[in-house]
Amino acid sequence: MVSLRWSGEICPHYPVPDRQGAGLKSSARSRVTGQQRRADFAVINRSGRRREKNGTRPVFLAIGCGQEPFGSMGGRPTAPAELTSKHVYSVYRAVIGSRNAQNAGHAPFRCDRQGGRWPLAWRGTSCRARPHAAATKIAAPGSVSGQSGARLGDRVAPACVNPMSAKASSGPTRTFNILIVAQSGRLQYEAVLFAASLRHSDPGFAGRLIVAVPEPGPLWSFDPGLSSHVTALLQELGAEVHGFTSEIFGESYPYGNKIEALKLLPAGEPFVFFDTDTLVTGPLSEVAFEFDRPSASMRREGTWPEIELYGPGYGEIWKSLYDRFGLDYDSSLDRGQPDEYWERYLYFNAGWFYARDPAEFHALFARYAREIRDDPPEALVCQSFDPWLDQIALPLVIHALGGGRPGAELAGLDGDVTCHWRVLPLLFARESDRVVDVLKEVSAPNRIKKVLKEYEPFKRMIFQNKGDKARALFDRSDLPPREQMIRNRLKKNNLWLR
Repeated sequence: MVSLRWSGEICPHYPVPDRQGAGLKSSARSRVTGQQRRADFAVINRSGRRREKNGTRPVFLAIGCGQEPFGSMGGRPTAPAELTSKHVYSVYRAVIGSRNAQNAGHAPFRCDRQGGRWPLAWRGTSCRARPHAAATKIAAPGSVSGQSGARLGDRVAPACVNPMSAKASSGPTRTFNILIVAQSGRLQYEAVLFAASLRHSDPGFAGRLIVAVPEPGPLWSFDPGLSSHVTALLQELGAEVHGFTSEIFGESYPYGNKIEALKLLPAGEPFVFFDTDTLVTGPLSEVAFEFDRPSASMRREGTWPEIELYGPGYGEIWKSLYDRFGLDYDSSLDRGQPDEYWERYLYFNAGWFYARDPAEFHALFARYAREIRDDPPEALVCQSFDPWLDQIALPLVIHALGGGRPGAELAGLDGDVTCHWRVLPLLFARESDRVVDVLKEVSAPNRIKKVLKEYEPFKRMIFQNKGDKARALFDRSDLPPREQMIRNRLKKNNLWLR
């Protein structure tokens, strides 16, 4: 006897129903019929008994992506009923390139205790019709490898791989820590929203969420600490709240807090930094961060430098910074963009960034930012550094550590996994329905609502429906081309609240 358990939302083309618990018995039949039979996922437990806690017996993940999703060569797909510990398993899988694929042939592959072999029929076929080039191992008993329900096994054939899943595409990702910075006032309420959305959208996140708070000192004219009840709520949501001493920036440049807060993180452990005005809307732990190649957000505009008439251009300004710190300038350029166009030059939004070692990152970030502020190159003499200093230094740090522009595997950041909303009226005006739904869901519990209502813009936009009025002013499919135009319309309707 074998048991089957369906695992949902593995294949982006066909969301399979998620049936957790004891699983389906061997006599169960797939309910997927007609041309919509795009992908079925089954976990086969050779013992017929549940071994979810210790994973003492191998479990094989069989993936079907075709008109015969799983089971026999023809007819209604059924569960194989004679698998034993001595058998080599053969699972038949139809190979198709699309719903109307021609000559869809049935190709077997076999998995055993030592590993798996892909069928010859898949060689030379398109990516969509064959397994991923690198078959991935399921990490260890009890681990999740991008396929819910998988416990322990030999091979995974990800015919329909979620591109946002690190575990589905390149094996188990390293556990990482998240850093946000908060202080009294608006940021502490944004931090509550971030923590609540992380626990809501990624309850399985295994790293630490660290909330860094600047401590009172000579660089602050007031106490920037959090309210005690906000601290308690953050801790209830699973965050750790730690103070740090401002030694470089402080109140004069609060954007620099993110630079100094990095020293709180444990050295050698990968991290991701987020601005507090970020909402987590998907499984962040499944994003394929390549921590040895740092990167940052590309959701930015050409805000810096500001080119002066008869002054140095983009190229001269950026090259002077690379030369100052002994970095290779030419390799940082996007040669697909024309010369003297701002996108040709490495420039990020500092709303999120990541790297393998916070100590290494902090040392360079603090050094570069301080030197640019205190002793800028001659080409920068007419430039303003407030509030852009962190975004001026950030590309230099990332380039120095071997990083660069983010790849397609990070598309979920500033996409369907996180949203850097920046100002709440802008969230309602331009973000997707999914983002608005998550915002309302995570702010609904009474213990969270009670705290968020203390901040007037949150109270009015979220709980008094001003946000819905702002949303009604715009068509998300036809937004104004510039953010300033959105702001002006919101201000005209008295809906610009911050």
